[in-house]
Amino acid sequence: MDYQSITTRQQATWATGDFHELARQLTFVSETLCQAVDPHAGQRVLDVACGSGNVALAAARRYCDVAGIDYVPALVERAKARAAAEAVQVDFRVADAQALPFPDASFDVVVSQFGVMFAPDQEKAAGELLRVCRKGGRLGLVSWMPQGFGGDFFATVARHVPPPPGVTPPVRWGTDSGLAELLGPGITSITSDRRSFFQYYRSVEHAIDVFRTYFGPTARAFAMLEPDGQKALRTDIEALFRRYNRATDGTAVLEGQYLQTVAIRA
Repeated sequence: MDYQSITTRQQATWATGDFHELARQLTFVSETLCQAVDPHAGQRVLDVACGSGNVALAAARRYCDVAGIDYVPALVERAKARAAAEAVQVDFRVADAQALPFPDASFDVVVSQFGVMFAPDQEKAAGELLRVCRKGGRLGLVSWMPQGFGGDFFATVARHVPPPPGVTPPVRWGTDSGLAELLGPGITSITSDRRSFFQYYRSVEHAIDVFRTYFGPTARAFAMLEPDGQKALRTDIEALFRRYNRATDGTAVLEGQYLQTVAIRA
């Protein structure tokens, strides 16, 4: 498996659009994850695949010593701007979750929200999370599950634009068995909870347009299809969004189910 080539293509995909347009609706998830791992002031926290910095900023507000990495430079710059606006100190860097630029046991808490799960070499990424977390430290993860909005969304897109052959689906991180395989003897305990959050849009059509414009995987999928294929993909996404829409007033309130995990480093 040529993970480097896959990672390069994936990086270009996530750099398309502006993920922050969607990430800003995930602040509830970020704060909840931060509460679950409960870093205290002065503790060292790493946010892996941090995007525009949601979880890193939540930890920084607690006066933690925080670093965040992502392989999309524009998102790292957005995270830096947000930190400056909030007058908090965070060491944001451009880096790959599969090769973290930190020594062993550098952090008390390592977190990743809908991030590390997309690394093509899942075993390598999991090993990096464990490597940089000290003994007795905490790992906090938020992952899409195979069932629910996230799993259904990526499966819908994959029917029209299949992923590279042989790549393990990211939703493996959203299963108890997958987490056991990936983290295995590197942890002493693990607790996972199934949770929900909501995304708010003016309408289902507006939600589709936001995803198509700003969410890299969706934008790239549409760009790879001919007009008939684009029409079919939009039809399937619309059906999915209507299925998960909880609003009854003509707007869209999309319910997303995810797995929140806290593990203790062995």
